[in-house]
Amino acid sequence: MTRRRSSYRSLASLQRDLSVCRACVEAGYPLESLPVRNVHGGQRAYMYGQAPGILEGQERRPWRGDAGKRLRRWLELDEEDFYATFYCASVTRCYPGRDSSRGDRVPKQREQELCSFWRKWELEILRPALIVPVGMLAIKQLLGIKGLESCIGCRYELNGVTVIPLPHPSGASSWPNMNREATARATALVRDELAHLGG
Repeated sequence: MTRRRSSYRSLASLQRDLSVCRACVEAGYPLESLPVRNVHGGQRAYMYGQAPGILEGQERRPWRGDAGKRLRRWLELDEEDFYATFYCASVTRCYPGRDSSRGDRVPKQREQELCSFWRKWELEILRPALIVPVGMLAIKQLLGIKGLESCIGCRYELNGVTVIPLPHPSGASSWPNMNREATARATALVRDELAHLGG
């Protein structure tokens, strides 16, 4: 049964309620996992992806599959440092299942709306110094930008917070390989910003 409070003061209470959220299932959407959880705390950067993949859904931890490994290589972070650096979230929090044609199903607009509740409170509580939206869906949700060409390799500001978009590192996406310079520029911006935060 989904629990949502009118307000949250701590990340722990938010995570407890998020871990049992079934709002999308209760709204009639077929999901193939429980919500993926962020088990670390104290991060100063917020990574915002599209939706968990099948492995993430099984383990209930973010960025566990090949896309996560590729993302960590881009950012030159090992697994421990990656999770210590980024609070990892996504547009929707459960594995949405496979698409009938190819890859994972893109969450419907209503699913995205239902999950936006968690993002709102995460950002309110965490107050990150850096936000990294990964992939078109996350970039559109946060910045309202629809294409990758115009934003990858650029820096933005959202409510006083630095935002640096990245393309999705999924093997199903050819964009990073076809736009290596822009991808390298974007990942360098993230690494520079992290170095600044660390200093």
